[in-house]
Amino acid sequence: MTASERDRKGEKPAGPWRRRLHVVTGKGGTGKTTVASALALALATGGQRVLLTEVEGRQQIAQVFDTPPLPYRERKVASAPGGGEVYALAVDAEEALLEYLEMFYNLRSAGKVLGKMGAIDFATTIAPGVRDVLLTGKIKEAVNRPDGTRPSGLAYDAVVLDAPPTGRITRFLNVAREVVGLAKMGPIRSQADGVLAVLHSGQTAVHLVTLLEEMPVQETVDAVAELRAADLPVGGVVVNMVRPPLLGAKELRAARAGTLDGEELAAGIKEAGVEPTEELIAELAREAAQHAERVALETAQRVEVAALDRPMYELPLATDGMDMGMLYRFAEMLRAQRMVG
Repeated sequence: MTASERDRKGEKPAGPWRRRLHVVTGKGGTGKTTVASALALALATGGQRVLLTEVEGRQQIAQVFDTPPLPYRERKVASAPGGGEVYALAVDAEEALLEYLEMFYNLRSAGKVLGKMGAIDFATTIAPGVRDVLLTGKIKEAVNRPDGTRPSGLAYDAVVLDAPPTGRITRFLNVAREVVGLAKMGPIRSQADGVLAVLHSGQTAVHLVTLLEEMPVQETVDAVAELRAADLPVGGVVVNMVRPPLLGAKELRAARAGTLDGEELAAGIKEAGVEPTEELIAELAREAAQHAERVALETAQRVEVAALDRPMYELPLATDGMDMGMLYRFAEMLRAQRMVG
């Protein structure tokens, strides 16, 4: 049964997501790298070893963990409660190609010469899919890499991919299918087949990060439809930067209707030690109306997300900014909501 058929029949796991590969995507600005990093920490909790990867060359993981730029080499970036470890890797297409040439053709030195000549850039420019196959191929290798010294027999208990944004995620993950259609045999075909075997299996879940705003939610809805159409396994939806209402339901309704009690506003202002002038009361009423409109919009967007029929998780807005302490708190929240366990 395909992933799409399981969705339609309602046969979907509600968490915790026990997967070997967790792909995290979201519209730019939704905080997908932060969520991917928190997810990696959550997965590593309890003594697991997790690899956190990125493929866009932006060194976002290094910024989140406040470390120097990541080389094309797996490096430990954090420890998790219970003895877990998080390693990180910035996957580079050129280095992945050199590794590929060495693995299949013993041509790493020739690959370096090609790189100096610009042949690698030329190849990935005229055939953009080649770059994505190299990137996803490296992720697949990390997922399947054996390690006889570990109880699981694998180098990593889980791999988290900070993936391209929702607008490109389906094409990025499914590019190997295009390569399979072109390459009928040989190492390239084997590589593509291996990537497809991981991505279209029960080993993988594609999680989406969104905000309770119209554009991010619409991109999330579109991405879920595209992923399902491509038979890629849709995981959960993480609603990020959630802000709690500052007013009760009754006050929110009154604020939207413009019927807040002016005397109550004046009394509240006076309790704060400020003179309740008419201008100040009017300004406070306007701010309350704007807040009520935002809450109403977020409520409507939450309904849109719930209609996707995927497990939903929430993380709050970090009003004081993100730091490592907050990242560990986010990891605890994801575990408490049973995104992982």
